[in-house]
Amino acid sequence: MKEWNPGMMTLIGFAITVAYGYSVATVLGLKGVDFFWELATLILIMLLGHWIEMRSVMGASKELELLVKLMPDEAHLLRGDDLVDVKTGELKEKDVVLIKPGEKIAADGVIVGGESYVDESLLTGESRPVEKKKGDKVIAGAVNGNGALRVEVSHGAKDSYLSQVVRLVEEAQGAKSKTQLLADSAAQWLALIAIVAGTGTFLTWVSVGT
Repeated sequence: MKEWNPGMMTLIGFAITVAYGYSVATVLGLKGVDFFWELATLILIMLLGHWIEMRSVMGASKELELLVKLMPDEAHLLRGDDLVDVKTGELKEKDVVLIKPGEKIAADGVIVGGESYVDESLLTGESRPVEKKKGDKVIAGAVNGNGALRVEVSHGAKDSYLSQVVRLVEEAQGAKSKTQLLADSAAQWLALIAIVAGTGTFLTWVSVGT
């Protein structure tokens, strides 16, 4: 209401407030019939609707968390003949990492050594492991098969394919479709018309002594 942008919840809040106030007044002696049962039913239906909505949102959030968990926390960085474990977020372009059999690939990159089959099903939907050899690209979060791979990192973790997917999902959750915007506009007009009509009806009844 402070933003002068009434919607469906404005109308519901107005209805609940008026119905409760009037029902209390009838209990205190005002001539009329209370609406406590109708009010409780309205609140129950609204809460049920919000519960269903939040359950859907939480389901999408959990799927997003599963995507994030696909990214390994550490990577085996090759520095000359030495192998150093570093945080995945510290990897930079041109770094070479070792992916051991059964491990998740730590970063997007190009294979510079080794051959293996890589399971990308959770990322690309490919049902079977894909054969990868020198010169092929690999995606962070995919699961390496039985062979060891040396991968040259193409870019940092923030720009990885998986990170971009996560960002797109988050943006899609926060954005509204044209249908939602149309529904919001319709709800705004409905709230305004209902409140004005209801207030006008009340004032008319009072003026004629009903």
